[in-house]
Amino acid sequence: MMHRTVSEVMTRAVATASPEASLKSVAWSLDYNNVSALPVVDTRHHPIGIISEADLLRRQTGLPDTEGRDQLRKAASVDRHTMDARTAGDLMSTPVLTARPEWGIVETARFLHEQGVKRLPVIDETGTLVGIVSRSDLLRPMLRHDDAIRDEIIDEVLGRTLRMTPGGVTVAVQEGIVTLSGGVEEHSSISIIEHLCLSVDGVVSVDQSLEYAVDDLAPGLDPARDTGDR
Repeated sequence: MMHRTVSEVMTRAVATASPEASLKSVAWSLDYNNVSALPVVDTRHHPIGIISEADLLRRQTGLPDTEGRDQLRKAASVDRHTMDARTAGDLMSTPVLTARPEWGIVETARFLHEQGVKRLPVIDETGTLVGIVSRSDLLRPMLRHDDAIRDEIIDEVLGRTLRMTPGGVTVAVQEGIVTLSGGVEEHSSISIIEHLCLSVDGVVSVDQSLEYAVDDLAPGLDPARDTGDR
């Protein structure tokens, strides 16, 4: 079975900023490219930080208010380093967390969640920026058409991986929910089929009503020596 990787869903044309870029130019770039953050890269195109809309807004909260609302702004906690920032290098968040193109979708989503970030610059083996992947990118497998999911389960899971006889198991998919019916030879194969179906990109859950001919999970039965003759 083929599982989608970061390289398949990432954005390859990445808007970036240099450490010397002014905060105003960063704001313009964020707006022009319709993104919420920019990787900050050095002269070798290696990411060294991230600067986001949130960083700019955090700095903005400490500026004088021309409309007399300074009292409201005193509640915001903005450190002196943030207030003195003039360039992307001054305000960027470091160290920068990165992903690799060959990472799987699931492990990348888990890493994003564990680190509490919304996006990851993607680097190759030399540390060069080759893309950026966001939470929304990782949701793309959920958009797979039900027919594509069904075909993969029949062809890859049941056919190529488990080498099962065609037609023994009926597969239906609706809104990513897989329903399995029919019969299998051994009881133990049911959990294996369920597990493999759940690993298919786009599958939300698996419901099954599969019957079996041989209960190889029965106490005292040695599956390796059972021939099915009773």
